[in-house]
Amino acid sequence: MTLKSVHDVEISSRRLLIRADLNVPMNNGGVADATRIERFVAGLKPLLARGARAVVLSHLGRPDGQRRPELSLEPVAAALGRVLGKDVAFSEAISGPVAARSAAALGPGDVLVCENLRFDQREEANDASLAEELAELGDLYVNDAFSCAHRAHASTVAIAERLPAVAGPLMMAEISALTQALEAPQRPAVALVGGAKVSSKIDVLFNLIGKLDTVIVGGGMANTFLAANGLPIGKSLHEPAQFETVRKILSRAQSCGCQIVLPVDIVWADRFERGAQAHIVKLDGCPEHGMILDAGPRSIERIWDVLAEAKTILWNGPLGAFEIEPFDHATEAVAAEAARLTRVGQVRSIAGGGDTVAALNAAGVTDDFTYVSAAGGAFLEWLEGKELPGVSVLRTPQLA
Repeated sequence: MTLKSVHDVEISSRRLLIRADLNVPMNNGGVADATRIERFVAGLKPLLARGARAVVLSHLGRPDGQRRPELSLEPVAAALGRVLGKDVAFSEAISGPVAARSAAALGPGDVLVCENLRFDQREEANDASLAEELAELGDLYVNDAFSCAHRAHASTVAIAERLPAVAGPLMMAEISALTQALEAPQRPAVALVGGAKVSSKIDVLFNLIGKLDTVIVGGGMANTFLAANGLPIGKSLHEPAQFETVRKILSRAQSCGCQIVLPVDIVWADRFERGAQAHIVKLDGCPEHGMILDAGPRSIERIWDVLAEAKTILWNGPLGAFEIEPFDHATEAVAAEAARLTRVGQVRSIAGGGDTVAALNAAGVTDDFTYVSAAGGAFLEWLEGKELPGVSVLRTPQLA
């Protein structure tokens, strides 16, 4: 995919209308985790240094079209200023004359944050009238929010049809990483796909099987695969309604020449609680009252062997119930090995999804991966092979 980047156009003294994702965790009226702000600022600073004037649009939470003070972007704007190291203006208006006057007053290198887009019901409706009002705030539209690109909203789609539109630094980095992993990976290319349910990853599995060399299945998803193969899984989370889907996945993998790797041993307990006694057994060793909560040590070694041959690793979803010890062992052990292989330059590693990022953070290896996506739904839909409306609209030829 070829997209025009903001780095490819003249931006000196132009007002950039930047769609960012500043949907950050809040606590007692303040920003609890500024990671997303810091990533955004890393790309924003060079634009300001080139003389751009930045009008920043974002949403926060789910206010359902109502003004809710606890979801105001004003404290987020203040946090953005602290990270940026300069004053950041804030507009209580999302669009319209008041916001337009604030945007017009910006000088080169200045930044304005407008109020929460989702306070306006027209945002999620992809309403043309809101897009027209937003277009008055800038000269050039910059979408730097890949994590919002799977939604056809006024600030992601309709606005891009009304202004010259380009992709921002984070958007370009995300698309580059995912394109290299899925469309032109260095081979062998391996995916780790985990999580609770096969039903939530059907399209992901079918898409990856057709593109990569090996797909490692873990987490609760693996239980459904094991049960479909006639193995005992006790009281483990699984989806009997997906047994036929599993068989279709395995058949497609065989026809595509893609290897499916499942656990070869398991860890079970009689309850999902911290301190519960963990039992390591062979695949046929789960008792009727047991719950499979992690992959066993032989499974970890099997995955290590696959990764040792890999050149590309794509990861979405934990390999066990990583939230509680000792059922985090497989996820953390594999994460540590993927990180090590990345550090020594053997593989490119791309990871994404909320639970995946949380697991990598818990293992302390996030910074070692080649790229870790902060996107949730957009990352998943990209893995499914879907067109993202916020990306597709940027493909349209623009006179930027």
